[in-house]
Amino acid sequence: MSRAKSTLEQWRIIQSVVDFGGYAQAAEKLNKSQSSLNHAVAKLQTQLGIQLLEVKGRKAYLTEQGEVLLRRSRHLTQTVDELEQLASNLGEGWEPNLTIAREIIYPMDYLVDALKAFLPHSRGTRVTIIDSVISGTQELILNSTADIAICGIPAKGHIAEPICESELFLVCSPSHPLAKLGVIADEQALAQHLQVVIKDTATHKTSDTGWLKAEQRWTVSNFHEAKNILMTGIGFCWAPAYLVADDIATGELQRLILKGSKSRIIQLSLLVPNRDKQGPASKLLESLILKQHDINHCVE
Repeated sequence: MSRAKSTLEQWRIIQSVVDFGGYAQAAEKLNKSQSSLNHAVAKLQTQLGIQLLEVKGRKAYLTEQGEVLLRRSRHLTQTVDELEQLASNLGEGWEPNLTIAREIIYPMDYLVDALKAFLPHSRGTRVTIIDSVISGTQELILNSTADIAICGIPAKGHIAEPICESELFLVCSPSHPLAKLGVIADEQALAQHLQVVIKDTATHKTSDTGWLKAEQRWTVSNFHEAKNILMTGIGFCWAPAYLVADDIATGELQRLILKGSKSRIIQLSLLVPNRDKQGPASKLLESLILKQHDINHCVE
């Protein structure tokens, strides 16, 4: 294996000479002697067999070859700096990866705003968001797959912080036969029509919690697919108000009123599956999510 002819320190020195406008200025900023910087750059040029800088008056200028190599060297030194910072972060217990389980009826805008606030402080932490449904969220909590979970029904044995409510509307296309009924007397009137439901994401589904027992069902993976089906005039669905309000306003979808249940309210909570092992990145992100809902107590 061939050994490198240059060192990172040499590349950092030449970057400083260029960035600060000369040897004297760079020597002052780096707290080194000007002669040591001259020597380091001269040695680097000799080792590479190419001239990187030329001095005109009191200022050092890059040669054409120097511009190309300096540009590449910045990527190299930045990568090493990031690697060393990552090692420091890991040593402090800062998590390199975080996984968030998000119940699909939780408005994504809240989470995006929290992540936007988290980004400047994230130290390169990679975030994975898993959209989950009903018992699928509980499964992620019980398996400790997620670092933070936003759930509708907290898993047994876990403490959860209520953060908001999600209202579900019963909707269909204005051309659907149900749209002509006005107030629907009972669930039996719905049972004769196709229901579009969202697939429970659990590996082993244990219940049909949250869905009406219609004779006919089409199951899809998210509400965007459900809306596309509804807009063709097929089926009805319980959908989050924040996702269908605009479609109802424009007349693309119609809200159905079921006697005794004009809407459904689901309480959503934030939960940390393994509080004892929660790291600093998870604590910060948790506090930022809570802040979206004006909950500002300290996350210890």
